[in-house]
Amino acid sequence: MWAGVIPAVTTKFTADDRLDHAEMERCFALQMEAGCDGLIVAGSLGEGPMLSHDEKIEVLKTAQKVAAGKPVLLTVNEAGTREAAAIAKRAAKEGASGLMVVPSPIYHTNAEETVAALRAVAEAGDLPVMIYSNRLAYRVDVTVDQMEELASDRRFVAVKESSDDIRRSTEIINRLGNRYDLFTGVDNLAFEALSVGAIGWVAGLVVAFPRETVAIYQLMQQGRREEALAIYRWFRPLLDLDVSTYLVQNIKLAEVLAIGSNDRVRMPRKPLSGERRNAVEKIIKDALEIRPKLPSF
Repeated sequence: MWAGVIPAVTTKFTADDRLDHAEMERCFALQMEAGCDGLIVAGSLGEGPMLSHDEKIEVLKTAQKVAAGKPVLLTVNEAGTREAAAIAKRAAKEGASGLMVVPSPIYHTNAEETVAALRAVAEAGDLPVMIYSNRLAYRVDVTVDQMEELASDRRFVAVKESSDDIRRSTEIINRLGNRYDLFTGVDNLAFEALSVGAIGWVAGLVVAFPRETVAIYQLMQQGRREEALAIYRWFRPLLDLDVSTYLVQNIKLAEVLAIGSNDRVRMPRKPLSGERRNAVEKIIKDALEIRPKLPSF
């Protein structure tokens, strides 16, 4: 159902902490122009837990305006299942293409609770669901066993695999074949995941470097592995910025330097400063100085 590069986009704010729809439209359009295959809003990178439900729906609508018919998914990352079900219903009413669902980031559910919560959200929204499995960030592992248990519900169509263990991708395919559209959700494991069978990439640094991200994916699809690997090796220091407590600030700073956006974040986050900012700026500027020429397709 879904495949390709689907950016987990950032949420843009004005200087007085309101949603900056004009800047989001501009930035989202860069993703579409580069050949991305959809958008995911209000995720971790999109500061979803810092947005009200009304704001999430507003960002969804802005993304839909730009996506020109390509899928736009809303991330469901609420602390409670009741609230998760409520935003899932609203997303369906507003025409979301699907949901990316995260187990509660506050209460660390056991296996039975995880499955029950995911089912409740899917039933409430009655939309296609991408299961977001990220045991490092959220301390809940949606395991292959749980994916198999959920497989009887056809609303669960995809998995964003972010366990940080490349073996998990093969385990999912070995157990479940092509039952789920398998996406990698870890930027600095993307080449490896695409090499072993992932058909999509929920990407982060794509928001600052959309053409390079799409080039890696398309080259891999065409079997042009060495060309993809050359770009990926250049990209790796940047992709490492996604695997950090400061991923939002890191990537928004990359947007400042690469696409002329801003790095406003919602508190309690604050933009990078001091030595940390200097270090991240150096990584980005060094990469920009040797930015590769992309091959034609």
